[in-house]
Formats: sequence, C-alpha cells, structure tokens
Amino acid sequence: MTQTSISRRRSAPANGATRPSPHPRRHLPPSAFLIHGVLMVFVVIALGPIFMIVMNSLKTQQGIFGGPFDLPNAETFSFDGYFRVFQLGDFGNLYFNSATVTIVTTVLTVGLATIAAFAIVEYKIRLAPVLSAFFIIGIMLPVRLGTVSLLQMMSSWNLVNTTLALILVYTGMSLPLGVALMVTYFRSIPQELKDAARIDGAGEFQTLGVVTPMVRPGLGAVAALTMLPIWNDLWFPLILAPGRSTQTVTLGVQQFMGQYDSDWPALLAALTLGAIPLILLFLVFSKQFIKGLSEGYGK
Repeated sequence: MTQTSISRRRSAPANGATRPSPHPRRHLPPSAFLIHGVLMVFVVIALGPIFMIVMNSLKTQQGIFGGPFDLPNAETFSFDGYFRVFQLGDFGNLYFNSATVTIVTTVLTVGLATIAAFAIVEYKIRLAPVLSAFFIIGIMLPVRLGTVSLLQMMSSWNLVNTTLALILVYTGMSLPLGVALMVTYFRSIPQELKDAARIDGAGEFQTLGVVTPMVRPGLGAVAALTMLPIWNDLWFPLILAPGRSTQTVTLGVQQFMGQYDSDWPALLAALTLGAIPLILLFLVFSKQFIKGLSEGYGK
C-alpha cells in the first residue's frame, strides 16, 4: 500500500460522514426578512407611479381611460403622444438648454471647488478658517432667499432670459457644498507626496494635478450633487429664463402640462421625457454619489 493511499484513507471521514462545507450556508434572522420586505414595499411605492406613467404614455386616450392598469396591446398601443410632444413642445431645444446649463455648471463647480479646496488645505493662512466658515454658511442658507437680489443683479447685467444667468446662479449655489466635500479629501492626502512633487520641480498647479487622481471619488460626488438638482430645478428657470428659447426641460414640461391638460397621452409622454434623463443620471452616478459622500464625510 502506497503512502498516498494511506494519507487519503486517513483524511476520509469515518462512518460515511460527509465532510463539512468550507463555506457554510448563512441563515438570515427573521428581522432581516422583515427589513427586506419593508424595502421591497418602498421600491414598489417609488417605482410603481413611474411604471404607470411610462406604460400609459404608450397608449391612446381611449386606452388610458379604458384600462389604466392594463399593458398596451395591439389596439391601445400608440406613439402619437410622443409625436405631439416633439411637435408642440419643442423638446429638442429644451433638452439642449438643460444639457448646456447642467454640463457647464458641473464643469465649473468641480473645477473651482477643487482649486479652492486645495488652496484652503495647502496654504496655512489666518483667513483659511474664515473662508471655510463662509462656505459652511453657504450650505446652510437657502439660495432662494436671495431670488429678488439675483433677479435685480441679472437684470442690471442684461442676462435675464439667458442660459448664462442660470449657469452663474447654479455655480454659486453648488460651490459651498463642493468645496466642503473636497476639503475632506485633500486633507487625507499625505503631505510627503506633495512635498516630493515640489522637490521634483512641480509648480502648484502641477502638484494639484499629481494629487487629483487620489480624490477622484470626491470629484464624482461633487458632480452628482451638482447635476441632479440642477436638471430637476424649476424655480430659477421660471424666474431668470422663462423665455421660449431659454426654457429648460422641467419648465417646458410644466408649461406643456398647463397648455394641453386634456391630451393625456401627450402629458404622460412629456412627463416621461422629463424624467428619463434624471433617472439615467442617477443610475450612472449613484455609485460615485454614495461612495463619495460616505468616504468624504468619514475622513
């Protein structure tokens, strides 16, 4: 008998007992099932209305009132609501305005917040705590309190009914939170890394470029925090850019609903077109949003 067969016999369990699994199955407590059940109920409550809106937007008027909870079939299925929305609502221009305002504001906010946070952390001056306090105050004070002053300022600059007015207001509104979040990330970067870059001859902006990849989750969080509220905002487009050529998607949908309140397929199609970009933005940036906030506030 060889040594290999002896070792196999020794390692085999006695009395035909089965060998325990290296990965035992975990048994969830009853409280976990209760928590998951409650979360599923909230998911249904949150997604149910969205599903109903999208489903009924693909029906005719008779199909909506004849069976609002029925799926579209050969008799009720129709894209006429979407065709009327693009013909009457000028959604191509609305999407362009919203995309322009959102993208430009996000780029400005991320860039300026990164530079300001790096300066606050890196340069030990007496005014640094005062500047940080101003940004914290900017987070606490609602910007809508200054709507009248902002409208007067934009009117004096001849910027009313322009997308530039929205970009300036949204950038100023988003900077305090962006700076506060980026400061927490820059404080976690080792000082030795920045000193080594300076010893190698790097300037301040080159040093910032060296450490920026290390704060990438914070950049994603700031971008998500900037984009989502801006795309969904109705207040400032209504006050600063109500003109036909400068309307955003949210304002355009609101006015479309007021003008064509009896055309239910078109109304539901307009709501769907207004909500889809916001849902896509959240799905794309939700991971960066949650990771950036959790890591940033935990530093």
